[in-house]
This record gives sequence, structure tokens and C-alpha cells, in this order.
Amino acid sequence: FLCFPLCCCSQEIQKVALRSFSSSVRRQLDNKVPQKQKLFQENDGIPIHLKGGTADALLYRTTMALTILETSQEEFYCEN
Repeated sequence: FLCFPLCCCSQEIQKVALRSFSSSVRRQLDNKVPQKQKLFQENDGIPIHLKGGTADALLYRTTMALTILETSQEEFYCEN
């Protein structure tokens, strides 16, 4: 009989959680796909991997730097 209060408590928690999710206000999200498609399809001489702006440029440069660093370390350790 000790399980009964826990089961009731668990059912109540489930009801409250379900109620809070089902009654929450849903936010309308703007569809940004057409703008992004237009941006990436422009022929403006910028490589596709840099058209996303500063964040893409930073990600690209960081990736290239880590690749060069790792390759140089591999060359160093393979020689020794």
C-alpha cells in the first residue's frame, strides 16, 4: 500500500506536465529558408563555405588552423 501514494503522485505530476505543455503558447517561427536560399545562390564570388557570415568564417579558419596543427604534429611524431 506504500506504492499507492507514489502512484497517485506520479499520475498528478504527469497531468500537470501534460497540461503545461499542451496549454503553452506556441511561438510562430519565421520561415527563413527562402532568404537563405537566395543568399547562398547569389553569384558574388564568395565561396559557399563563407557565405554564412562571420560565424562561418571563424569556423572555417578554426578548422583549417586545427587541421594544420594536427598535421604538423603528426609529421613531427612520425619522424621521431
